Amino acid sequence: MPAEPLADGALTLPDVAARPDPAARGRRVPVVSLGIIVLFVLVAILAPFLSPADPGEQSLRNRFKPPVWMEGGSSKHLLGTDRLGRDMLSRMIWGSRVSLAAGVVTVLLASAFGAGVGLVAGYHGGMVDAVLMRATDATMSFPVILLALILAVTVGPSFTNVVVAIAVILWARYARVIRGQVLTLMGLDFIAQARIAGAGAWRIITRHLFPNTLNTLVVLVTLQIGYVIIVEASLSFLGAGIPPPTPAWGSMISEGREFVTSAWWVSSLPGLAILLVVLAFNLLGDWLRDTLDPKLRQL
Repeated sequence: MPAEPLADGALTLPDVAARPDPAARGRRVPVVSLGIIVLFVLVAILAPFLSPADPGEQSLRNRFKPPVWMEGGSSKHLLGTDRLGRDMLSRMIWGSRVSLAAGVVTVLLASAFGAGVGLVAGYHGGMVDAVLMRATDATMSFPVILLALILAVTVGPSFTNVVVAIAVILWARYARVIRGQVLTLMGLDFIAQARIAGAGAWRIITRHLFPNTLNTLVVLVTLQIGYVIIVEASLSFLGAGIPPPTPAWGSMISEGREFVTSAWWVSSLPGLAILLVVLAFNLLGDWLRDTLDPKLRQL
């Protein structure tokens, strides 16, 4: 017979053993999140082959066609059309390429520079650390939206300006986190042993410090991709991001905001795409954080 709970509410050994380990449950592969990410990546890569129509082709006779499952919908436009009669499915497919490219390129640039700053500041300390961290603090205090708007006004909105505006601000987050981890590593014995063995600064940073911060960097990169996608969509919504007629999810939401009650799909479908992608990257980042944590790996 299975053991019963004790009178004071404590569980007997069989009951405790039967309860799942929360750490093990947290390390389960997020199949749904990975599936969503892989799906959107494949859609972005294969956009020229998957797009049923030219995303910029206009047809005022077909403007505001509803999706195929609604009354008046057509199988020619599965997700309907916008105010210029452009196919929504095609524009969302090509928009995934813009959003994912902006997220990946921006995060790679910001993480490379920010990690380098954090490694140098944490290793050298002293005046070098003070100068680099004050520059980091100043950068983190500057709003990315304002910088993007300034670039859009002075130079003009473009994909390059969006990447530059976000990366110039985002690197400080990586520098701050990596620097804190390096300061912890600098107090460990293996760094002292490397110095005694005659290892120089470059070797210690590249062979000892950087590999031990790589797990943290991977988690930050995964989490920040979703953030960059939201910022890029916000800039495109404000007109400071990807300029038309290039399809971008943020600009598509902006174009449909005046027709939410009559043509909800114009803005709702791109918003749903942003929601799914950002949520998938955030869940993947949480899983990586739990999986790569040495304390949890020992459980």
